[in-house]
Amino acid sequence: MRLAFRIGYWGDDFYGSQVQPDLRTVEGDVIAACIRIGLFSDPRDARFAFAGRTDRGVHAAGQVCAFTTAEPERAVAALRFELPADIWTTGWAEVHDLFSPRKEAAARTYRYYFVEHPGDTAAMDDAAQDFVGEHDFSLFSRQSERDPLRHVMAAHVADEDGFCVFTVTAESFLWNMVRCMAFALAAVGRGEMDAGGIRALLAGEGTARVPAAPPGGLILTDVAYPFPFTPLLPSPKAERALAEREQDFRLKKRVTAALRGLSLDLLREEQADDKLRDLP
Repeated sequence: MRLAFRIGYWGDDFYGSQVQPDLRTVEGDVIAACIRIGLFSDPRDARFAFAGRTDRGVHAAGQVCAFTTAEPERAVAALRFELPADIWTTGWAEVHDLFSPRKEAAARTYRYYFVEHPGDTAAMDDAAQDFVGEHDFSLFSRQSERDPLRHVMAAHVADEDGFCVFTVTAESFLWNMVRCMAFALAAVGRGEMDAGGIRALLAGEGTARVPAAPPGGLILTDVAYPFPFTPLLPSPKAERALAEREQDFRLKKRVTAALRGLSLDLLREEQADDKLRDLP
C-alpha cells in the first residue's frame, strides 16, 4: 500500500530536506525511522519521495512524504513515535500506487516572517500583487536549468502579532524564490525600491539577481492535494520539544535584554565616576 504523511519540522539542525551524504537531513531521518520499524528496507524500492525540497534552516508545517509499504497499519501507528523530536506528523492518507507527492501537488504555500519590520506594510502588500499570475522569476531565484516561468496564485503581506508576514501560494517554486521575493518586498517596505521595482525585475529589466532573505523566517505551511488527510497527532516528545524550544527562546530574549540593560548601566556608572574624578 502507498501512504502519504504530512509532516512538520524545525529546520535549524538539518542541512535541508533533501538527502545528502554524511549530513543530517529531514529525508534522511524520516527514511531511517521507516527502516528501523520495518516499513521498508530500501527507499528506492519503496519509491520514497517528498513534495519538494527546503533549504538548510527552513521550517515546515505541511511538508508531505510518500512511500509504499507492506505494513500500512504499523506505519500509521508507529512512525510518529520513531521520528526525532524535531520532526512530527499531522496527518496521513492512503494514495494510489503511482502517487507522486511532488508532481501531484496542486499548490504550495509558504509564509515568511521578517526578523525586523521593514516599515510600510501596505506598500509591501501592494507590491506583492505584482507577483500574482505567470511570470519569469529568473531574477528571483538561484540560477538553474529549470523553467523560470511560475504561476503565483496569491501573495499578501500583513502584520501579525508584532511581525510582518509575507504569505504566498503558487503551483511550484524555484530554488530560493520565496526568500528572494521576501528580500525585494522588504526593500519596498523600507522605501529602497519604488512601486514599479518588482514589475521591472519580473520583466527582466536588470541583470543582478535579487539576494535571498535569511532562511530562518521561512515556513512551508501547506502542500495542497485533491484529497483530505486523516489527522495524526505529533508524538508527545515532539510536542514537548516545541514547548521547550518556545520557553527557551522566551528566556533567551529576556536574558539578552537584561544583559544589554545591565551592561549599559555599568557603562553609565563608570562614565559618571569619570566625570566625578574630573571635577576640580
